[in-house]
Amino acid sequence: MPKPKILVVEDDRSLAEVLEYNLDKAGYEVYKAHDGRDGLNQAQLRLPDIVVLDVMLPVVDGLEVCRQMRASQENRNALIIMLTAKSEEADQLVGFSVGADDYVVKPFSVRVLLERIKALRRRRAEANETEGDTIVCQGVALDRRRHRASVGNRNLDLTRSEFKLLETLIRQPGRAFDRSELIDAALGEDTLVLERTIDVHIRALRKKLEEQADLIETVRGVGYRFKEPGAT
Repeated sequence: MPKPKILVVEDDRSLAEVLEYNLDKAGYEVYKAHDGRDGLNQAQLRLPDIVVLDVMLPVVDGLEVCRQMRASQENRNALIIMLTAKSEEADQLVGFSVGADDYVVKPFSVRVLLERIKALRRRRAEANETEGDTIVCQGVALDRRRHRASVGNRNLDLTRSEFKLLETLIRQPGRAFDRSELIDAALGEDTLVLERTIDVHIRALRKKLEEQADLIETVRGVGYRFKEPGAT
């Protein structure tokens, strides 16, 4: 079963590192951003299941990040927990009004935050038990829970990296990803590989897709994208 993805958007780097350590230990796949603009970019790239979002952020504040995520087709269903030093009820209401799922006031216990995240995930699972684990586009289906991929009635034997690469592409059809983004998303941001390594994985994926190989399109001078439905 794949680890749930969690994005921590927090400009206090020491706090972000504490959260990363504890969330990783709790079984999450953790990503970090230290300002609102990077947070939005990371959210578009990572497509996190959960976002821990500070309100007082540089560049773009947390409320605007939350508002833009809720307006985004790709991120509107992410669970968002806002962090703030403000404890006034009015400030919390503003957070909820732009789409936050929960609100934690600093200083807080990491254990309490973990329990709040667990409770939100449990409520989401109870409310919608059948959504979120299967992605289908252009006849290609990915089951994240079972780590299975198929085209029509044919199963695809994919490596972990190939699966994550295909998942990254298929979740945003039509979007062009450059090679460095695909390395971060599919192989991990700390992976030290040449950008051309992605080309090797793409060739392997296309070979396994057989007749549907052209669904993965080369974007000259950029990288790759998954063919958008309806595109010619």
